[in-house]
Amino acid sequence: MVVRIEADYLMETSIDPERAALVLAGEQSSGTFVAVPGETSELKERSGARLEKLDVLGSIAGPSLPGAKSGSCVVQAKITLSWPLQNTGPDLPNLMATIAGNLFELQEVSGLRLLDFRLPEAFAKAYPGPQFGVDGTRQLAGVAKGPMIGTIIKPSVGLNPSETAALAATLAKAGIDFIKDDELQANGPSCPFEERVRAVMTVLDEHSQRTGKKVMYAFNLTGEIDDMRARHDLVRDLGGTCVMVSVNSVGLGGMLALARHTELPIHAHRNGWGYLSRHPALGWSYPAWSKLWRLAGADHMHVNGLNNKFSEDNDSVIAAAKSCLEPMFDSKACAVMPVFSSGQTVLQPWETYERLGTADLIYTAGGGIMAHPQGPATGVKALREAWDAAIAGVPADDYAATHPALASALNWYRS
Repeated sequence: MVVRIEADYLMETSIDPERAALVLAGEQSSGTFVAVPGETSELKERSGARLEKLDVLGSIAGPSLPGAKSGSCVVQAKITLSWPLQNTGPDLPNLMATIAGNLFELQEVSGLRLLDFRLPEAFAKAYPGPQFGVDGTRQLAGVAKGPMIGTIIKPSVGLNPSETAALAATLAKAGIDFIKDDELQANGPSCPFEERVRAVMTVLDEHSQRTGKKVMYAFNLTGEIDDMRARHDLVRDLGGTCVMVSVNSVGLGGMLALARHTELPIHAHRNGWGYLSRHPALGWSYPAWSKLWRLAGADHMHVNGLNNKFSEDNDSVIAAAKSCLEPMFDSKACAVMPVFSSGQTVLQPWETYERLGTADLIYTAGGGIMAHPQGPATGVKALREAWDAAIAGVPADDYAATHPALASALNWYRS
């Protein structure tokens, strides 16, 4: 059991690595660059951060980032720092200020990346974590096994409420499990939130009454706290089953306020993730970053997708997805549903399933559904067939020989 807050970093420095690590520890606890009155040895012992572990990985050609102290040799090291719980208490915003505060800009380092962290059980007791997670999401969506097949309303902006609802009706008829607003569509003048929700829920309710299937729609309620609460209540009162929030936009305080209010799953969108992560020597790893939002109350979290349209490689995507399903505490797992997106088609399910080892995920495809040459219903069917084949361990072409929807999609992508 973790009794202190612990954080792992990849550190790059041109000075002695132990000295650099101790500067980081001092900066983020009781230390200053000069001794000050009251900074006694007893206080440092009680409240100072500790260097728990240091492994030098080797030297590199030069500094990755500007502004650092220069030296003859730049080395990388993996370090673990720890803090007493009493420094912050079980407080997520102030935890973030501690483990990811004034560290990245210190002159002693030319690169610093937060890799992971571990928390005492007090945090599990203080924060809600996901209220629905994998099992609750499956129950609300009526999808007991296999991936939830989903899509995104596109064009991302420009459609009015009735046009959005018409597209949602088409997708529901096609057999989709999950639909989400684009992160750019929240409460714009051309598609106000309330009008959009009322229009979409009307067609989804009609579909549910005809078929018995209630499509899960994640309405993007991103905004100020009072607005998000009111938008949540509207979705709930109209029978909706999911809300979406851009977590980097609303921050931990906004997310926590929504999570403590919500009666619906929270679909957490990571837009802006690149500015926190794209440089390998700076920022956050996904497993560390996602822990904040999982504990704060996210139920679904975007992880990108294999062979995606962005810069992230497949190893990073799989590590992100696996981290969503890993436990955080002895008493509370905080597992959330990973959401695959960004250029996903019938081509990726085999590798995705083989590497992830589970179908507990939401698999969203835009063009992979809407652009199928035989229409969106066949696009949805082709994705389901691809996933059925992947789970059964049957190669794509063998399965496609007896499944025309998959065959036509494979031929289209390969042509």
